Amino acid sequence: MMTGTGWKIEQIDLQAGIPNMALADQYRGIYAVFWWGDIPLGHSKVLATELPLSSDQLRYRVAAAIAPAVAAYNLPEQFKAPLPHAIQTSTSTSNLESIIKIDRPFDRLPDSSDFSDSISVVICTRDRPDQLEKCLRSLKSSPYPPQEIIVVDNAPHPEKTCQQVAQMPGVTYVLEPRPGLDIARNTGIHHSMGDIIAFTDDDVEIHPNWLIGVQRAFTNPHVNAMTGLVLPVEIETEAQDLFEEYWSFNRGYCRLEFDTQYFQQLKPWGVPAWCVGAGANMAFRRSLFEQVGEFDERLDVGAAGCSGDSEMWYRIMATGGTCCYEPTAVVFHRHRRELEGLKQQIFSYMRGHVAALLIQFERTGHWGNLRRLFLSLPQYYIKLLGQRYVKGYRPRHLTLFREIRGCLSGIGFYLLDRFKSVFSLFSFS
Repeated sequence: MMTGTGWKIEQIDLQAGIPNMALADQYRGIYAVFWWGDIPLGHSKVLATELPLSSDQLRYRVAAAIAPAVAAYNLPEQFKAPLPHAIQTSTSTSNLESIIKIDRPFDRLPDSSDFSDSISVVICTRDRPDQLEKCLRSLKSSPYPPQEIIVVDNAPHPEKTCQQVAQMPGVTYVLEPRPGLDIARNTGIHHSMGDIIAFTDDDVEIHPNWLIGVQRAFTNPHVNAMTGLVLPVEIETEAQDLFEEYWSFNRGYCRLEFDTQYFQQLKPWGVPAWCVGAGANMAFRRSLFEQVGEFDERLDVGAAGCSGDSEMWYRIMATGGTCCYEPTAVVFHRHRRELEGLKQQIFSYMRGHVAALLIQFERTGHWGNLRRLFLSLPQYYIKLLGQRYVKGYRPRHLTLFREIRGCLSGIGFYLLDRFKSVFSLFSFS
């Protein structure tokens, strides 16, 4: 049986029952996301060779996929979702049957009427007017719109984007000619007025209840920042499949809180702040920026290439704050379709990641950042190279050399930036 490289994405609402799953012609299989109304609960990949599946056969996959989320919502004392890379303490968990039998399992979620904070949504864009239009239309069609929407245009030739935004009432257009995503984000902060400032990207589409999930994260007064669930719009090409398999923005379907205890536990090895979530779906209390500062403009697209978001989360946790991952705040991301685009993206990811490690050490003096850079990352890539040449090529190896080049480029970027800073000091003295 011939199968393709992509996955057919199906959104399945369990309130309507568990359906039969039909054949997926020309696809590698079906990427099924399970929901209860507007609440995402889990997903499962079903290979084309396993299809068709009856509803009774699919029921077992559904139960296994949603069990952690159902338990986390209903048995918070007995079941706590594990934080990534953290040393886990033993907790008692209920068996699958007891979880499935829970009556009205989602009544614990707070109602939208409980929220009073105003929200500003900032969308930074650069030369992608068609994608921006889809993003804005999905946001404008939400039954829970924000108090204001700000588009920060970071393009050198802004006419088309400006004209497009002008056709959408209630959207504020701001031109930021200085290149750099974090420069644009900071400009968005300066022009916003909301109690909460939410950021998303121009290549995403918004779930109608996104802002309900955003505010839900801040019902805990100790939460300073949040991220949400990012699902793929499509997985139709090899590049999109590889990205979702190895670099996915999906952090699961259980709420997670990354606090001081988490930070201190992992500080000796380098706190994996990137596990908090994705910059395509994040929000902050306005007051936070007065406490920890704004985004570091040396990072992300237009500068080092990436990690302006994770460096901010690191800074928040380092100063005693808490970041929350709230899976009911959902957006859909359009991954790059071409392999060359994916390779360049991953190069930028690693370049920015390494630059962020050095910046985090510069800011805090936490040696775990250098331990990750000069010990953990080399060990990781030596292991991958060994697998490549001993066990043979695997899809994971496709971006391997770009990643290594990105790491080296990140070191060079940081050192050059430091040299420029020192030189500028002497030139003014």
